[in-house]
Amino acid sequence: MFEHILARSQELIALYGLNAVAAVLILLIGRWIAHFVRKLIHNVMHRTKVDPTLISFVASLSYVAMIAFVILAALGKLGIQTTSFIAVLGAAGLAVGLALQGSLSNFAAGVLMIVFKPFKVGDFIEAGGTSGTVEKIEIFTTILKSPDNKTIIVPNSKVGGGNIINYSAEPTRLVDIQVAFNYKDDIEKIETLLRQILDGDERILKTPAPAIGIAQFTETSVKIALRPWVKTEDYAAVTGYILRKVKELFDSKELLFPLEDQPVFLARQGL
Repeated sequence: MFEHILARSQELIALYGLNAVAAVLILLIGRWIAHFVRKLIHNVMHRTKVDPTLISFVASLSYVAMIAFVILAALGKLGIQTTSFIAVLGAAGLAVGLALQGSLSNFAAGVLMIVFKPFKVGDFIEAGGTSGTVEKIEIFTTILKSPDNKTIIVPNSKVGGGNIINYSAEPTRLVDIQVAFNYKDDIEKIETLLRQILDGDERILKTPAPAIGIAQFTETSVKIALRPWVKTEDYAAVTGYILRKVKELFDSKELLFPLEDQPVFLARQGL
């Protein structure tokens, strides 16, 4: 009896011992390969100047996927049926995907923004129904800082799902201001006075040259457009300067007022 048990034990050890050793080797070698591939992905993406947030996420996701594959391979070597595990993982993945549909949409939009870079940290943008300076671009959200210093957290699906206006993308911007004058005013005199206003600010670029001309006729007034080019960082300050100087021009009584002795301004300033 004892000899039978010993013989049976030897058979089991011979049968499963080798499989156990092979499973351990699969785990060790697989883990080493997963580490190597993660490092390789990290280095390749770093050399191609991919955003660090995306590098970390993709490398970690690849590592987890490879480790899961290695574990299933090791279990299969031990004789454990992995078909049911794969089915359970698939069902769980589908359930999680449906539950996190909104988050996955934000993730996909975040990856696209990180890869294609429609804006960068420090840019002033209008997107997702709001506007502000970009503070941080994350996988699921974009964080903005409003002009009145509020923190705005916008889901990436909202940012990437509509128009994105990047006011900081170009080094220069066009200031577009319209001022309404009386029909009886001398147009030539008006343009001369307005040009003096533009010539009085060194922040206004000489090339391209500022444009001044009639923009529109209404029933009660003539609208004159002032369109100088400025550096992007000077946009708000120059716009305020021009509006103040035009107000001073009306206060000087050199011109007639279009409506009930009150000046009319229309500034298409953007943000």
